Amino acid sequence: MNMAREGQIKVQSEKIFPIIKKWLYSDKDIFLRELVSNASDAIKKLERLNAIGEADTGEEKGRIEIQIDPEAKTLSVSDNGIGMTEDEVEKYITQIAFSGAEDFIEKYKDKTDAEAGIIGHFGLGFYSAFMVSDSVEIDTLSYQPGAKPVHWVSDGSDTYEIGEGARECHGTTITLHIGEDSKEFLEEFRLREMLHKYCHFMPYEIYFYPKKKDLSQKEEKSGEESKTEEKPVNNTQPLWLKKPKDCTKEEYESFYREVFMDFNPPLFWIHLNVDYPFNLKGILYFPQQSNKLQVMPGEIKLYNNQVYIADNIKEVVPEYLMLLKGVIDCPDLPLNVSRSFLQNDGDVQKISRHITKKVSDKLHSVFEEDRASFEGYWEDIAPFIKFGCIKDEKFYDRVKDIVLFKTLNHDYRTLEEYRKENEGQIFYVTDENVQAQYIRLFQENGMNAVLLTHAIDSHFISFLEYKESGLKFARIDSDLSDSMKTDGEKPDEEAVKALCEQFKAAVGKEDLDVQAENLKSKETPAIILVSEYERRLNDMSAMYGGMFPAGAQAKTTLVLNAQNDIVQKITSLPEEQKPLVCKYVYDLAMLSNQRLSADELSEFMKRSSELLKLAVFSQRAE
Repeated sequence: MNMAREGQIKVQSEKIFPIIKKWLYSDKDIFLRELVSNASDAIKKLERLNAIGEADTGEEKGRIEIQIDPEAKTLSVSDNGIGMTEDEVEKYITQIAFSGAEDFIEKYKDKTDAEAGIIGHFGLGFYSAFMVSDSVEIDTLSYQPGAKPVHWVSDGSDTYEIGEGARECHGTTITLHIGEDSKEFLEEFRLREMLHKYCHFMPYEIYFYPKKKDLSQKEEKSGEESKTEEKPVNNTQPLWLKKPKDCTKEEYESFYREVFMDFNPPLFWIHLNVDYPFNLKGILYFPQQSNKLQVMPGEIKLYNNQVYIADNIKEVVPEYLMLLKGVIDCPDLPLNVSRSFLQNDGDVQKISRHITKKVSDKLHSVFEEDRASFEGYWEDIAPFIKFGCIKDEKFYDRVKDIVLFKTLNHDYRTLEEYRKENEGQIFYVTDENVQAQYIRLFQENGMNAVLLTHAIDSHFISFLEYKESGLKFARIDSDLSDSMKTDGEKPDEEAVKALCEQFKAAVGKEDLDVQAENLKSKETPAIILVSEYERRLNDMSAMYGGMFPAGAQAKTTLVLNAQNDIVQKITSLPEEQKPLVCKYVYDLAMLSNQRLSADELSEFMKRSSELLKLAVFSQRAE
């Protein structure tokens, strides 16, 4: 072997590494993706040269091998790609690669991570290896006939050594001497985790050796050993590369389990396959929601030529689509740019709009071709669709005709269908248990209402009222429909006034509005109505921590049923019994409207006991 000679890196490395360390502080493991990506590129270049006749390395299959040696504290990444000559090492490693890293850092060094927001930290390449290493070695042999192996080593300072190496097969091995503060990257489990995250779908087979193996030498493998080693850790042909017509339901569901470790099968999916005007492939899944009251976050993985970039990049995939799960591979996506650049990039905006349109098109096709299935999916997909409508009015315009509402009859109606069947404002229910009495009154009078039980529904109906002229939603306990009243004899005004005053005094709420109406249902003595506007204002204030003005209590109205026997007899009761009965009627009305507090419930139980005593003793007296 020739004597190694020293060289000097012309850029100022002492300025670069501290800044790169800042960028990679929370993503140090990204070095593995950068090195494996470089190895993949080297194999691809050799394949192209073979294809055009400028190289002849036979039909050897491209492969990448990764090895850790905890005792020697080394991690190696090896490929059988194009390799490099000594001149190429000088050019690409000590000049171009280092200068590229310096240019990258100069562009973003004065910005915070939030301001720059580099997508996936691409662009650092080979020199990201120094973030976890005390020194880095390169052993490489060019594919060119007669080429000599080259060995290069540097500790990250401005000097390096280069000389003749010992590699016998074309390709490159990068060996990292892992630093004390990065020993986690010598652990088998940690490496497997990183390979799964960053390299699971890379286009060339990757083999992981947690035990020592000479990656620089050609060797004959025994049959048993070969079987073990020939199992790659990655899937080089992810499902999104296939044409949709060639994929089966079982393949889609299996791929979903493989990527997301979710063993509840997805509801349905969209297979993206675009070649013009941009290159875009991927699969978006609509997951089942295990918790109907709280939306479980989705996960959309972004790839570039099968290389993982990042999760949930909202500049590419709109925020509301993040409730879905999926993979998107977009080779046309610029990687070493800031998020602010992506926000203003016309091509990226086209990609985002295309994805959104494909999602809305799929929803329409399911609705139109199989409405029964769509209704079965609705409880799972409703939060995503409603969130999308609120966030993106163009999305709303595309899907508004297929937004469904579940009714008290437990069937589904679009907004247009419901309004055709029910005139006036739309009544809704937020809790079937608490609002059971109101539901009974509605159903007894042949009225219908929609169920809005999800946290997003309050925002959604406000959005709909803003978008649709003349549309008004009212909770089932906020108003008394004329269809619930009877045209019977009007109660005496003076008697009603006296009764209302009696209730106000007994309940002890001077601001309580008390009214009397002839309700069709004689069994109900009284109901509580709550102002829709004030209740919404209070709900908003509570949600946003008091940022909006609101009273301590939304205005309530006690509506006495003049048709009810108990209400009719209150005025004829002994004076000492009137307050007790009035309070009890009020308690029953409140209990049908909301859950009582602990103190209120305690008082209610006391009054119940007192009324029982009156009933028992009065019966004995008879």
